[in-house]
Amino acid sequence: MTIKYLFTGLALLLMRPAFAQTQPEPKELTLQEAVVYALEHNEDVQKASYDELSARYMIKEAKSNGLPQLNGFAKLDVYPAIPVQVIPNVFEGKPEEMIAVQFGTKYNAQAGVQLSQLLFNKSYFVGLKAAKSTEDLYRLRKSMTEEEVIYNVSSSYFQTLQTKEQFTIIDANLTRLDQLERILKLQYENDLVKKVDVNRIKVNRTNLQTQKQSLTTAVEQQMNMLKFFMGMPLEENIDLADAHIVLDAQANTLGNKEDAVLGQTQMQLLNKQKELSDLQLQNIKAGYYPSLSLTGSYLYSAMRKEFNLFDTSMPWFNTGVVGLQLNIPIFDGFKKSSQVKQSEMALKSLESDKQKLTKSLTVTLENSISQLQNSTTSIQAQEQNVALAQEVYDTTNELYKEGISPLTDLLEAEVSLREAKTNLNGEMLKYQLAQLSYLQATGELKTLTK
Repeated sequence: MTIKYLFTGLALLLMRPAFAQTQPEPKELTLQEAVVYALEHNEDVQKASYDELSARYMIKEAKSNGLPQLNGFAKLDVYPAIPVQVIPNVFEGKPEEMIAVQFGTKYNAQAGVQLSQLLFNKSYFVGLKAAKSTEDLYRLRKSMTEEEVIYNVSSSYFQTLQTKEQFTIIDANLTRLDQLERILKLQYENDLVKKVDVNRIKVNRTNLQTQKQSLTTAVEQQMNMLKFFMGMPLEENIDLADAHIVLDAQANTLGNKEDAVLGQTQMQLLNKQKELSDLQLQNIKAGYYPSLSLTGSYLYSAMRKEFNLFDTSMPWFNTGVVGLQLNIPIFDGFKKSSQVKQSEMALKSLESDKQKLTKSLTVTLENSISQLQNSTTSIQAQEQNVALAQEVYDTTNELYKEGISPLTDLLEAEVSLREAKTNLNGEMLKYQLAQLSYLQATGELKTLTK
């Protein structure tokens, strides 16, 4: 048995590399691919699509009210006690005498069809317009949902890339510290430096390793959040490609501010809500108009003393009727008048919302342009700062090797270089997020799918 387990263990060890080789490689996703995937799999976008499709059936429902309405019916009445009425006794020539008489039969049955056709109803035509506007409303809601998903995916994508770039910065610093630590250990072994110098390197190295571990957790969390926004399973193994947004030449100007605000999906959605509220007001006022319908029915009826309704030897009697029905509203206790006032107040409220939204979108657009301009200047300054910090580090490193500069100066130069690169990385993220805000403010987020 022992030999059997030994061979089994050896076989598993030999097979382990084969298993490792079958592990799928991470699938690299570009920003465009991530956005397109999200628009196809994000749950909010799918829900908005269902709502948009439902609105199409709302139009069909509204149209159905103007089509012929045909209903079949059947009715059976059983009278355990036949109704009695008191009438003058004309049968015996005694009209002054009142007698009780039963009318009808114990079993009464009816079956037939009823037809109605709307000829005129002002509310019907207003309802058709409202149904079409409702479809547009849900289409705009879906579009706004897609824009939110694009922004969230893109923002999360850039933040994850920025954190991964921080990895590169820390790895480069760890490499430099490892080289310096090896040199110091040799120098310490030859009594050329003090123990405290070696310890300083270890402290800095430990701090960087701690930061790297924190970044590892941060990248994992950010990647999970990105997958959540995309609607992707968390177990999916992906990697992110480098990404940049290219804006048009007018990105730093406010010349197209008004057009950008009017073209915003939020503004279009609010205008559509106003349109629907106005149609609701028209529908209420349409209630003051009369309505006209064509009606008709055809039925068979039977009256029996015994329950023999299916006896073919007994007759059924048919009746047919065709008519017009005119409904004229006269007085409803001021109900429609109150509804009209409510709708008018709702329209005024929406107009206030429109004015507020216009200001908000304008401020967002101006702030995004200001941030773009500020980030552009800051990136240039930080790039110069990184170049200067690199030069200081290289010079200090050479002076340290020559024994002219102390270790503390070299460590400070290394920290300054790392901070400069970190600041540049942070400014790059701010610039990318400012680009996203600009695209959002101008209603051009969907250009990221192209």
